[in-house]
Amino acid sequence: QVVLVESGGGLVQAGGSLRLSCAASGRTFSSRAMGWFRQAPGKEREFAATINWSGSATYYADSVKGRFTISRDNAKNTVYLQMNSLKPEDTAVYYCGAAKGSTVSSNPKSFDYWGQGTQVTVSS
Repeated sequence: QVVLVESGGGLVQAGGSLRLSCAASGRTFSSRAMGWFRQAPGKEREFAATINWSGSATYYADSVKGRFTISRDNAKNTVYLQMNSLKPEDTAVYYCGAAKGSTVSSNPKSFDYWGQGTQVTVSS
């Protein structure tokens, strides 16, 4: 069992930055890949970023590459998403997911635990 709690969302102007955090409970965190997904109103949930169990490998959606950075601290059972140069189209609810396995994945079906989400709103 893994419980995920996101924080750090909010309202920011275009061009600004936010850092999301996802705190995990459970003893399997450090062996699992983690990911961030987002869902805008009226749209399906989409992949944003993923990181492997050790933090040595990451993968990003083209829409966020070069602007977002995913990282993790296994000692703190926490994964982060640093978001820079934010755009209005980044507005969404951001969800943290814990993968079934240890390697990076952009497929939501590879994730079996999800947080409740945190709202990010970017104004123009």
